[in-house]
Amino acid sequence: MFENNNLFFQLTKNLSNLKKPFILIPNDETYSYEDMINISGSYANALSSLGIQNGDRILVKSEKKIECIWLYLACLRVGVIYVSINPSYTVPEIEYFLKDSEPKLFIITDSNDNFELIDLVESKYKCVTKDLQNFGVNSLSVIASKQKCDFQTRFCNGEELAAILYTSGTTGKSKGAMISHKNLFSNARTLSAIWKVSSADVLLHILPIYHTHGLFVAFNSIMYGGGSVLFHPNFSVEETIVALPKVTMLMGVPTHYIRLVTNKGFSQKVTRNVRLFISGSAPLSNEIYLQFKKITDHSILERYGMTETNMITSNPYENERRAGTVGFPLPGVTVRIRDTKTGTLTANGSIGSIEVKGPNVFSGYWKMPARNKIDFQSDGFFVTGDLGFFDADGYLTISGRDKDLIISGGLNVYPAEVERVIDALPEVKESALIGLPHPDFGEGVTAVVTLYDSTEGFIEDSLKKQIRKHLAPFKVPLKIIVKNDLPKNAMGKIQKNLLRNELKGTYFK
Repeated sequence: MFENNNLFFQLTKNLSNLKKPFILIPNDETYSYEDMINISGSYANALSSLGIQNGDRILVKSEKKIECIWLYLACLRVGVIYVSINPSYTVPEIEYFLKDSEPKLFIITDSNDNFELIDLVESKYKCVTKDLQNFGVNSLSVIASKQKCDFQTRFCNGEELAAILYTSGTTGKSKGAMISHKNLFSNARTLSAIWKVSSADVLLHILPIYHTHGLFVAFNSIMYGGGSVLFHPNFSVEETIVALPKVTMLMGVPTHYIRLVTNKGFSQKVTRNVRLFISGSAPLSNEIYLQFKKITDHSILERYGMTETNMITSNPYENERRAGTVGFPLPGVTVRIRDTKTGTLTANGSIGSIEVKGPNVFSGYWKMPARNKIDFQSDGFFVTGDLGFFDADGYLTISGRDKDLIISGGLNVYPAEVERVIDALPEVKESALIGLPHPDFGEGVTAVVTLYDSTEGFIEDSLKKQIRKHLAPFKVPLKIIVKNDLPKNAMGKIQKNLLRNELKGTYFK
């Protein structure tokens, strides 16, 4: 008889103590593993009562709520494909996801704040919309509360899709990464093992839950290890410092660590019970790494991953963690470096394109066969778009990107998408979006523009206001810099490298 490779089944099959706390809400309720199984079962029955079946897609636009976790787990159990998007997205942005993913159910935090969106969904896309937790008659939480909690988790061979997560494309068109139960379980099992996750662990959860890091890496690895999660709705330096003595693990992005080391209340005493600090989603500077170690005597463990692959590499838990590197490929994962000009595989020390293959790697982009042919080599290796090299000891260093991707505060911003919005403004003749060194965000999203009229009377706030109508806040430029001309090469292409070099000190003045 074949084993059930449903991710939920695999994550829970070895749980030995169902009374163990699973999620702790500060100053509120504690949910045990038994509660988790029962509540996710009631949510699974709620989905079934709405006609949601195996293979259907659910689009979720919600703030960070505990109900999102129950819904995610319920989707796994039913065999529904979970599609989560950033809750800050605007209506024009969301419309693309509705059209592309073709969800059968659309979940939002509260319809009272989304009249325009609800009208669009129901009239144009004929999609059922439910509130996540406003506790009214249209609330999924209320529907779930009236259901029985017993639910037989659906059998899955592991290849079936568990989620589609969208990542912006270089052309501005978002790409839906198709992620299977097998992809997620391989990562959960591996990370739990190499990071020594156990039932004694309590993870301080300060990340968003609409992307890989906050949802899959955090929850799946902790569940597999039988640990607990201290669930914070958002990141606050002060609240994090208060919570740290109560936990054993923290997963964050560089911005979190920057804000911690610059706070006077952060000290070695605060971190005395923490055994592991993990950083990812963006490069961690050597300065912050060393400053953090000086204050706490902890070496931050940096790892490397992306939406399409989950985690790829990790610095070691027990041996040397090297600042500026992302460690070694995970067990079962193969990473190679290919010369971008010759196409040949490079020797250690040579920078090239990073390619990866393993059970963690997604099956391709949703409804993009042409794109998949470009991003996958004939032998199955996925071309990440990142540049890097292995040193003589096998540590991987990420040296850059062969695309114009900007990573600001751990969030990906693709210039083409933003430039399209800026170029459509009547005042703007031409634009270039670049990332500049920023003391807090790592990279600050910066627009360099030329205008049709003179710069006299230029109002930066007015342009930003127009941009905010079309883009999520994290994509809106921190600064808009006006120039008479943008530097271009002989072919007329804007030379962003020259702009980045010229303006690199913008946020450090």
